[in-house]
Amino acid sequence: MGEGSETKPHYAGHRDRLRERFLKSPDTLPDYELLELILFRAIPQRDVKPLAKELIAKFGGFSEVLNAEPARLREVKGVKDATITELRIAREVGLRIAQAKVLKKEVIGSWDALLEYCSASMAHNPTEQFRILFLDRKNVLIADEVQQKGTVDHTPVYPREVVKRALELNASALILVHNHPSGDPAPSNADVEMTRQIVDTAKPLGIDVHDHLVVGKGRHASFRSMGLL
Repeated sequence: MGEGSETKPHYAGHRDRLRERFLKSPDTLPDYELLELILFRAIPQRDVKPLAKELIAKFGGFSEVLNAEPARLREVKGVKDATITELRIAREVGLRIAQAKVLKKEVIGSWDALLEYCSASMAHNPTEQFRILFLDRKNVLIADEVQQKGTVDHTPVYPREVVKRALELNASALILVHNHPSGDPAPSNADVEMTRQIVDTAKPLGIDVHDHLVVGKGRHASFRSMGLL
């Protein structure tokens, strides 16, 4: 073959076309193609469409892929550290955008965005995580912190540490949030007892517990709505 007669691999043209479609109408791309765009940077010399489809099939969806643990991602042939890094970057960008919609905002007026953020950050965690949303006197969210991480069905929570952190931040109220990796957001007896202990510790110091949200997969439970607070 003469000089200059080399042709691009078949996936090169596909990548160019996919990027063009994304720039014109990103909302029309199916999940596997959006995942392809993320994989392009990590795997520059290969057709990544089969891998994107395999990841979505294995984990059940685009969001589930972004939230998958690195050890499980590595079970898929072709997934290396560079791939995991790109997936983590995409996940973190999404979370920070969601967080920006609620942080420094009055929570009642941004309640739907708050639920969306809690679900995005916790619903697909393989282990329990307990986080606290700290509010000021005007119910503005001033801080969002992960207090504890636990096992698949238990997170140790220490009421005094929760209240101590609220005092450090000069918070007037709290919203407690934790996830159930099983996907069922129904509060357990242990959840109810732990919440009662936090309320009893916080109330004498003038700190209210506005709600305790339990996040499942696609669902959530509110202690306030259920009459448990």
